[in-house]
Formats: sequence, C-alpha cells, structure tokens
Amino acid sequence: MYYVKYPLSFRQVEDILLERGIDICHETVRFWVNRFGPKFASEIRKKRAGFHSNWQWHLDEVFVKINSERFYLWRAVDHEGEVLESFVTKKRDKRAALKFIIKTMRKHGSPQVITTDKCPSYRAAFRVIGVENRQLCGGRSNNRCENSHLPFRRRERAMQKFRSPATLQKFTSFHAQIYNHFNHQRHQETRQSYKQKRATALAEWFQLCA
Repeated sequence: MYYVKYPLSFRQVEDILLERGIDICHETVRFWVNRFGPKFASEIRKKRAGFHSNWQWHLDEVFVKINSERFYLWRAVDHEGEVLESFVTKKRDKRAALKFIIKTMRKHGSPQVITTDKCPSYRAAFRVIGVENRQLCGGRSNNRCENSHLPFRRRERAMQKFRSPATLQKFTSFHAQIYNHFNHQRHQETRQSYKQKRATALAEWFQLCA
C-alpha cells in the first residue's frame, strides 16, 4: 500500500517499515508488489464492478519514454474521476485508439458522452463503431482525465522511469485500481464524511491483505 499509494521507492518503504519495527530488505517490498499488487487490484475491481458511471467518460493519452522510445499510455475515467482502464501502445493512431476503446467498452459498457481532446484518432475510431455523435471535445472539457495523469506522473518520477512497456502496463493496471480504492474526492466531502470513507477503505484493504 505504501509503495503504490504514495510516490515512494522500495528503499524508502523499507525505512518506513523499520521505524515501525519491521526489518525487511527492499527486495522483499519489490516481491510483495509484484506478487500481490495484481491480486489485490483484481479483488478491488470485482468489488467496484458496476459502481462507476456510464453517463460521461473522459479519454486521454500521455506519452511515456522507455529506453529513449516514446510509448503512449491511454486512460479512460468516468466523470467522478474513477479510472476505468489503462492501456499502453507504441503508436497513437486509429488502430490503437480503436483497440483501447473497444477493450474499455467490453469491460464497462457504453457511455452516453465521450469527452476527448482533438486527436483525430478518436474521431476515426468512433466512426468505425458508430458512436461519433457522442464525442465531446474542445476547451477544458477533458481536464478530468488530464488531472488523472498526475498521480501517475509523480509515480513515474519516483521510479526514475519504466524499464519496458510490459512493466508499465502491469504497474498502471493495479496502480489505477488501488488509486480508485483510496481516492475519495476530499475537496467535495465534509471532514467527518471523508474520515469515515477513509476508515472504511483501510478496513477493506486490511481484509484483502488477510
């Protein structure tokens, strides 16, 4: 939880646990993340299935440098900031956009409004599946998805970039689900409500760990 929720390194997590009386090697933290991260993310995904909104989705892509090569991380979120899907591709063309959109719709259904930037790949892909009339773009309408990239960017800097596309895809898949689990939109909640939701999220997390 420390490593995924906060932008920490393996050695920083090792130091934090040592202060709490747990003496382990940083490689143990790496093993825990690789072994249990996908499992916990899968359980969180099952529990949250059907709770996201299909009213409006926001789609956006951000480039990621891996060994001096440019890759694209596509992300879909709903209007409340729930991360629905993350997908890594080498190109940002019609084929990549179509594959990403179809994959997301198969898992989460079809939204009423799809907000994107002005990348032409989206319009071409929407035309193929017949939902081009649902697209909304322009202005600051897609800030919701652009803001969802911020936790990932902080994580990327802490990890000093990724080593391979497979590692990026694996990490973003469970990072998004754990981020969803602990993200409570605190600026929209009263202090008491936020504390209750935070306590509930921690209790559910400890049940997963058990």
